[in-house]
Amino acid sequence: AIPLVESGGGTVQAGGSLKLSCVSSGYTYNGVAMGWFRQADGKGREGLAAIDFYGSTSVADSVKGRFAISRENNILYLQMNNLKLEDSNMYYCAASPFRQTAIQFLEDMNLPDFGHWGQGTQVIVSS
Repeated sequence: AIPLVESGGGTVQAGGSLKLSCVSSGYTYNGVAMGWFRQADGKGREGLAAIDFYGSTSVADSVKGRFAISRENNILYLQMNNLKLEDSNMYYCAASPFRQTAIQFLEDMNLPDFGHWGQGTQVIVSS
């Protein structure tokens, strides 16, 4: 079973905002970094943001200033503002398989099949 469940995706107009959520389904990710990546069918992953055990965050340059990651009560969030057409994609919540810093996990999320991830939530940005 996939232990991570994302929600909050949908269709939004360009310039709008969405907030994605991720909850763990019966699995506790203690001490590891968590994050978000996006991936289209047949394409590679793009790590977007990560947060480590201590609460330090790292955000990819491609979305810095528009996306923010946070964690509260064991729910992981991705706040996405000023969405652009090119942000349309499948978004995944991910957990590192071991303890890492946010910077390390943000980079490693770009690797195929790294870590644990959910089923994804679709984001469509329309003009």
